[in-house]
Amino acid sequence: MREIDRLTTERYAVPSLLLMESAASAAAREIVSLLPKPLEVSDVIVLCGRGNNGGDGAALARQLFLSGAQVTVALFGRVEEAKGDARVNFEIARALSGGGAFRETGLDDTGTLSYFAGSPGVLFFYECTTLKEWEHVLYHQSLQPFDLVVDALFGTGLTRPLEGLNAKMVAFINRTLDARDDAGRETPLVLALDLPSGLDADSGEPIGPAARADLTVTFTAPKPANALAPASTLGGRLAVADIGSPLGLIDEAPSKLFLVEAQDAGVWLRRTRYTPDSYKNTHGHAFVVAGSRGMTGAAVLCADAAMASGAGLVTLASPESALPAVAPRLMPEVMTAPLQETETGSVSAEAYEQFEGLSGRATVVAVGCGLSREQESTRRFVRACVERRRTPLVIDADGLNALSPWPEELKGTPEAPVVLTPHEGEMLRLLGASEPSALDERARVVAEFASAHGLFVVLKGTRTLVAAPDGRVFVNPTGNAGLGTAGSGDTLTGVITGFLAQEFGAKGRDRDALAAVLAAVYVAGLAGDLAAGELGMRTMVASDLRRYLGAAVRALDPEGEKP
Repeated sequence: MREIDRLTTERYAVPSLLLMESAASAAAREIVSLLPKPLEVSDVIVLCGRGNNGGDGAALARQLFLSGAQVTVALFGRVEEAKGDARVNFEIARALSGGGAFRETGLDDTGTLSYFAGSPGVLFFYECTTLKEWEHVLYHQSLQPFDLVVDALFGTGLTRPLEGLNAKMVAFINRTLDARDDAGRETPLVLALDLPSGLDADSGEPIGPAARADLTVTFTAPKPANALAPASTLGGRLAVADIGSPLGLIDEAPSKLFLVEAQDAGVWLRRTRYTPDSYKNTHGHAFVVAGSRGMTGAAVLCADAAMASGAGLVTLASPESALPAVAPRLMPEVMTAPLQETETGSVSAEAYEQFEGLSGRATVVAVGCGLSREQESTRRFVRACVERRRTPLVIDADGLNALSPWPEELKGTPEAPVVLTPHEGEMLRLLGASEPSALDERARVVAEFASAHGLFVVLKGTRTLVAAPDGRVFVNPTGNAGLGTAGSGDTLTGVITGFLAQEFGAKGRDRDALAAVLAAVYVAGLAGDLAAGELGMRTMVASDLRRYLGAAVRALDPEGEKP
């Protein structure tokens, strides 16, 4: 981001001060939409560090003041200690606060506290270098509760834990939120500029005490801490503001980490729209191998989700003794087929030839949900599915366990891609690791694993990650804690399988497995968000996810879903 800002100024002659002003304007627009009452009757405090993030905050404070708000700027440092554009904005804010009809001096004669009357709003400006000076600010502002707290203390340059007064400011922000929530109030709201203070912008792991926010306005593009959990969970809703950096510079950036957006899923849905001459075969045939005796629910959830996601045909193949329990619970549109089984009722290695015959016209195969990993025979069946595949293959749950640690010789190909959908425990087993710390850097780990084996990896969890064979990693922002329930992973596997069936089922166009997988993960998470919005997260179950798929698709491509 620093390089993009530098090149914006050097190549395109856009002054860096103008970029700071654009950042402030973007944040001001978000505030207008966020606050429950007009700016003219709102009381705002902006907490500023001495760097550029604080300069953004001072520019924002000026804009809010000119729009009629009562604004308090607390600079943690002295104006004279700041540099560059940040100092310019601090000097402007201090000058505005000191040029009015009434002036009250603070702790000394330097004008640490000023009041400017006769303007659109009211502006106070404080300089704080000690806890005593900060307590003085709170004393003078205690009669009027704040409606908004702006965190402009630290931006993207922090690499070590906060200490001293800065750590106390983070604690102040979080106590403000806790007191509000405990009292059931709407305000004060907390907005962070670029990212909540206390986070390292380049890491998904907090490095020490960090602030929380209701909304984070980040500039030009998200940073890793905006997108990767657990750091991303501290920022609340994320708004990405365009401040004028040319798109070409962003495209040139060497980053391999991306945040999936609604438009990404929307583009895929529009590209695979149903047409007047389309029919079941053009939407693909999904073949699901799932279930075992006593583990039938996963098979039903996966197959039904593939059907509901738009696949033209779905066949569920299960061990023969499991089918009587599976078939009555399936959607009537899903076909079934029996497979040879072991003594304990799981798919046997001998079933592979039977599977090959049944799946000969399939567009995509999914294997693993509820399959059972007790038998060596079942493990041999799963391995044969990978080694001898002719179609895209999605592997989940016990299919993953059957191949853990992942064999070095098993590779994906562009013609027949392999998609793994592990949760964190399954990912550790695929890596051959036993300690959870092996996944401390989730994005890096899945990127290296996917590129080493030529696979797609969908690592489920808070902020699901999709890693591509070329080492790119995509962070999915949809979904919620309600999806952490039994069967959600089986449902997601079904949606991915259904989307791949549609992608590879349509002939005569370029096939893009990555686009289909990204769209599937986004849509499935959005369906979970819509379900939680109506049912609540606590009582939501995995089958609700399937029932809200249609609403999610319509939300992203309403025109394409009209007959």
